[in-house]
Amino acid sequence: MPKIKTNRAAAKRFRKTGTGKIVYRKSSANHIMTKKTTKRKRMLRTAQLIAKSDLKEIRRLLPNG
Repeated sequence: MPKIKTNRAAAKRFRKTGTGKIVYRKSSANHIMTKKTTKRKRMLRTAQLIAKSDLKEIRRLLPNG
């Protein structure tokens, strides 16, 4: 039986926390920051948890953690 491969695109975007939840970073936080408000930039800094509805699909893409 072949090994299960991790989806590399997903591995670069998501990571597991110690309790098994999946975290991702928000987009639009890399360049052209001058026109974004301070509040918006502050909100973009925080990592977000994956929605419950997307969890099953992401877990399939990251079988080995």
